[in-house]
Amino acid sequence: MTSAANPTPLWQPDPHRIATARITRFQAWAADHHGAPAEGGYPALHRWSVDELESFWRALAEWSDVRFATPYETVLADPAMPGARWFPGATLNYAEHALRAADERPADPALLYVDETQEQTPVSWAELRRQVGAVAAELRAIGVRPGDRVSGYLPNIPQAVTALLATAAVGGVWTSCAPDFGARSVLDRFQQVEPVVLFTVDGYRYGGKEHDRTDTVAELRGELPTVRAVINIPLLGKDTPEGALNWSDITANTVEPLFEQVPFDHPLWILYSSGTTGLPKAIVHSQGGILLEHLKQLALHCDLGPEDRFFWYTSTGWMMWNFLVSGLLTGTTVVLYDGSPGYPETGAQWGIAERTGATFFGTSAAYVMACGKAEVHPARDHDLSRIACVATTGSPLPPDGFRWIRDEVGHGIWIASVSGGTDVCSCFAGAVPTLPVYIGEIQAPCLGTDLQSWDPHGKPLIGEVGELVVTKAMPSMPIRFWNDPDGSRYRDSYFEMFPGVWRHGDWITITERGSVVIHGRSDSTLNRQGVRMGSADIYEAVERLPEIRESLVIGLEEPNGGYWMPLFVHLADGATLDAALCDRIKRTIREELSPRHIPDEIIEIPAVPHTLTGKRLEVPVKRLLQGIALAKAVNPGSVDNAELLSFYAELGRTRKA
Repeated sequence: MTSAANPTPLWQPDPHRIATARITRFQAWAADHHGAPAEGGYPALHRWSVDELESFWRALAEWSDVRFATPYETVLADPAMPGARWFPGATLNYAEHALRAADERPADPALLYVDETQEQTPVSWAELRRQVGAVAAELRAIGVRPGDRVSGYLPNIPQAVTALLATAAVGGVWTSCAPDFGARSVLDRFQQVEPVVLFTVDGYRYGGKEHDRTDTVAELRGELPTVRAVINIPLLGKDTPEGALNWSDITANTVEPLFEQVPFDHPLWILYSSGTTGLPKAIVHSQGGILLEHLKQLALHCDLGPEDRFFWYTSTGWMMWNFLVSGLLTGTTVVLYDGSPGYPETGAQWGIAERTGATFFGTSAAYVMACGKAEVHPARDHDLSRIACVATTGSPLPPDGFRWIRDEVGHGIWIASVSGGTDVCSCFAGAVPTLPVYIGEIQAPCLGTDLQSWDPHGKPLIGEVGELVVTKAMPSMPIRFWNDPDGSRYRDSYFEMFPGVWRHGDWITITERGSVVIHGRSDSTLNRQGVRMGSADIYEAVERLPEIRESLVIGLEEPNGGYWMPLFVHLADGATLDAALCDRIKRTIREELSPRHIPDEIIEIPAVPHTLTGKRLEVPVKRLLQGIALAKAVNPGSVDNAELLSFYAELGRTRKA
């Protein structure tokens, strides 16, 4: 997709919005104090932010009033990737910054918690700070020291936020999994990092049902020998397990939080890759790197401040939860929702937005498309007048998703499709409140991110599909992987194709006007007759058809030099994959994409398998179709429904035979 495809913006910020945006005020201030361009708007600011990397990050730290307990010696001691050293000499604490608003607005809500009843439970800034102080004191009493890992097997509840901030306050390293993860999936993650404390719940509620997790918690306790203390949150009201501490008991006291001042690159949390083909990578991010990156994203790109209410549908097993919690850094009220995204009906998230007064509404592209198919009418059925922005991630938002948001949520709504990754716990390209929005496009690369599209020879491309690369270091790039002492796994993951340049594994187009289009994963490449194609483009076309609930396309190189490209379709209720529907699918693909995109075969499946964070399992399915044994092709514990994999394994065996 190029600029010519979309000559007219879907949305355009008005002059008042541009003038009052935080990013506009930052640019004027940075021009006065750090040599940023005063004119030229966002494109000029972005160019400066990557050309003058140190000046930009220094300016951001000053603008955001980052509190360095000891000053930094320089902004960037070694710019080479991997291994860039940011703000050496500096010490600070992430949790201290996340709780700053408690000094100015103690009675205002820091958190708004909502469950499937859609009843709200506010937690004030003063109460959040008090609880963080109490939990941090308990962690110190248990013997948690800077660098120790603290784990949470928790849903998206206020106690999870408190536990994360208390861990950061003592200099511990937080890591979490959602309670819908099975024991094996959790152990694949936590056993790698050897936590000393485990926060758990007795169960959780989802889809109108209670799900007991006491047996799973008992299994985790038995398989995590490094855990010295278990802290139980009785969400379902069950008795505290023997030998565990009770949340209410440890938060009963009022304790002023003490914030351990740690080096800028001290670990803050450990996130995990999907782990579809082996043990998940344990990705370590730093306190200072995340602090600066999230201040940039949330204050400047998302334009969030104390007057806002920030909602994003997520779970503690997805990086977007960590990103959501960081909304506290801007003084924003963070809305936590624990439950099914579509309970009791598909449009439930819009009801939450209305009840909580959300001003920034974040969700997945898949949810937007599901609302469209279910004929949900948010603006008709709810008062969404406070929403200024609807943001999506998880997968590229198709053009029909942009149109649906405009038509059904509001013509004045800023639509922010964003793209990044767990690897940096942030966005490479995303929201810019001062730029127009074009259908099917992400607004721009983010500040301080030298995002480019490269051909296989390392040549930058404009208006053509290439590899998503980042050519200069970002503070939130991982400081390392856990249990990767020589850094070889880290280097192999991002720097093998282009030494010294981060290659992310997505197909990307940067248009002539500087916007960004994501085409899907490049490691599950569709490559017919030498032409590379993005799977996301095919999903977008096919899933417009009302008969198709979801689809999965795989490109398979065959030993005889041939190429087999099947399209697997999960049909909507009542639909039949007959000759007429197959013809419609092929005609749609031919007309919207090209004859080259037409699959060799269309195969009905009961459902599409996903990772636990909702991404389609393209690479593992490709391996199964190549005849690789299931045990070697995919880690079943990383899949939302592992039973679905046997179909592809059998098909692979049949084809191989």
